[in-house]
Amino acid sequence: AGMKKFQFSLDHVLDYKQQVLEGLQNEHAILMQRVRSQEELVEELWQRYWSCNRELREAEITGMTVAEAMRLESGLRFWEKEIEKNERLLEEYRRAAEDKRRQVVAARQDTASLEKLKDKKHQAYQLEVQKGEERFIEELVAAQRAMSAG
Repeated sequence: AGMKKFQFSLDHVLDYKQQVLEGLQNEHAILMQRVRSQEELVEELWQRYWSCNRELREAEITGMTVAEAMRLESGLRFWEKEIEKNERLLEEYRRAAEDKRRQVVAARQDTASLEKLKDKKHQAYQLEVQKGEERFIEELVAAQRAMSAG
């Protein structure tokens, strides 16, 4: 009763899908890292903006030259533009990370369904092996009976 070793016909497909999943997970991690750095940058720009804003308020109280007022005003405008630009980028980065996350989820489901199929086939195979062994024993027993009867 030497049955051949269990082999899953779609093993190479499963391997490939697992590699794809790993690749997507790595890409997602990189994109999430990019989101975090961008969040930190935006946070920093807001700090700069508020500090420039404070400086302007204080200078208004203590009195300042027109040149100084203009410098601080243009500073505020500059930080506003920077913030706007980098918040747009942040949104873009978040969308990219979210798209990649969806791809990861899809790839994970893909892999999982193949793994389930592999398990099912393996169980069916083991059942066959078991039946084969039972048949073999029954035949042995029958042969021994026949011999002792003979």
